[in-house]
Amino acid sequence: MAALTLLGQQLVKSGLVTEKQVEEGLALQKTDNTRLGTALVKLGYIKEEALMEFLSKQYNTPPIDLSKHQVDTTLLKMYPYEKARKNMMIPISKDGSSLKIAIADPSNRPAIEEIQFISKMKTSMYVAPEAMILRAIEEYYPKVDKQKVALDGGPSAATKASLGMDEINKLIGRASKNVTVIEDKEERVSLKDAEAAPIITLVNGILINAVSDRASDIHIEPAEKEVILRYRMDGVLKQIMSLPMSIKNALTSRIKIMARLDIAERRIPQDGRIKLKYEGGEIDFRVSTLPVIYGEKIVMRLLDKSNLQLDLTKLGFLQKQLDDFQEALSKPYGMLLVTGPTGSGKTTTLYSGLASVSKPDVNITTAEDPVEYNLAGINQVQIKQEVGLTFASALRAFLRQDPDIIMVGEIRDHETAEIGIKAALTGHMVLSTIHTNDAPSTVTRLINMGIEPFLVSSALILVLAQRLARKICLNCKNEITISEKILVQVGIPKEEIGTFKTYSGTGCQACNQTGYKGRIALYEVMPIKSELKELILSGATVEDLKREAVRLGMLTLRQSGLAKVKEGVTTIDEVLRCTFGD
Repeated sequence: MAALTLLGQQLVKSGLVTEKQVEEGLALQKTDNTRLGTALVKLGYIKEEALMEFLSKQYNTPPIDLSKHQVDTTLLKMYPYEKARKNMMIPISKDGSSLKIAIADPSNRPAIEEIQFISKMKTSMYVAPEAMILRAIEEYYPKVDKQKVALDGGPSAATKASLGMDEINKLIGRASKNVTVIEDKEERVSLKDAEAAPIITLVNGILINAVSDRASDIHIEPAEKEVILRYRMDGVLKQIMSLPMSIKNALTSRIKIMARLDIAERRIPQDGRIKLKYEGGEIDFRVSTLPVIYGEKIVMRLLDKSNLQLDLTKLGFLQKQLDDFQEALSKPYGMLLVTGPTGSGKTTTLYSGLASVSKPDVNITTAEDPVEYNLAGINQVQIKQEVGLTFASALRAFLRQDPDIIMVGEIRDHETAEIGIKAALTGHMVLSTIHTNDAPSTVTRLINMGIEPFLVSSALILVLAQRLARKICLNCKNEITISEKILVQVGIPKEEIGTFKTYSGTGCQACNQTGYKGRIALYEVMPIKSELKELILSGATVEDLKREAVRLGMLTLRQSGLAKVKEGVTTIDEVLRCTFGD
């Protein structure tokens, strides 16, 4: 059984075929270049109807008999014949804004997301055997114009110097007139030449669809034979579609023009920013280019101020953690550090903290690289390394600006840490971020930077570590059963096992079949109490600090995650993905 594929094992387990029949099917699969189910049908070991019913149960997707359904051939123009054959998927009909599709493998998320992107419609999936879908493709596609959408990368893309506007609009479904590039008055860039190119509509569509899909990052990656477009949604990268290499240079140049980068320079990384005005709001994209072997990879970080959550009570704090954080913020001086990997929400936590203490009688100044969001009532400084405006030099200048609260984007070196510590000891509240794995490790990191232990223990008032976990989709949330053994292994107390309920999302249209929608922060909040100050002075290890902090009431990241599982907010799998065991 070990040599069989997962599908083969499941078919044998269900009693539909024998192990030997599956082995014969696998052999035929290799010679015919087809799926295992189709090979077993060809060999006569399983009927097509039985296979369809099995696949329906396996993928939790309703079955469809295509021989009893009429395909709407007008839909086939948007989804090329070659893609239908490659993905074994065919659009059948539409109902309002929902597109009905038949697919052989409902777990093929890139193909499903691609047709959603092309059609700009939600999809209702129905499963059918490969052979049945293939017959439908061959029956219906000859009845429509097989000319590909230019972005499919077929003959039309190869024979055209540029993309046709009609074809771009089919892919994007949105006109460029809805989007306006906001130009910097001090550094205006003419887009006259770029406005004439159809590629502008493609780029605008990529940006706006990322906003619609709640993506946090856009990845455009040139490969050997294609350009791959991926979105990071809820912290997970998902491939949206592939674009032909023929548009690579035009695509890269358009984005560089919008970000005011040098389109002639392809040898070194560049950083820029795009501002779009769309549907009454402004959206920023932080742009980074990187030379790779097949061109330039582009990553764009979305900064949508309308989605910025500044309410501390909605970020994910447990009540005691929130009380400790707010108590630290209310102190007149000291250093408060937030730690975690890139993209874990540190900036949002700091902004929320600043917003909670921002008052007319408080002078708040920040040094950031880059300034991600503009906050009313707060003096924000953009770091510019090229002219000598570093975190350290900005901090020195701040101390001559009569500040009450100072935020430094990141403590990266001894100089910045030293000035920050001294500021915290001379009557200022200093907030910053630092890169460590957890809260106790931050103390050791500062000491390793060259800060004396007595300065760390005197200045530091609280360290907060965080991660972002995906939330269960409320639309498809269901209670599930997890074995007692696994619950104990992940850290659930034995006395809670009997009453501990767990939930999971089954996948639906609202969450793109992932079972998750949105994210919530998991926190590890460590107030520096007198017991911890003594340990820091004595040179205690990270393990000693952590043990004492837990004894004093600190919840670790894993414990905070399990509390969110207990509340039905996230899953055990997600907590295990985000945190280490204690």
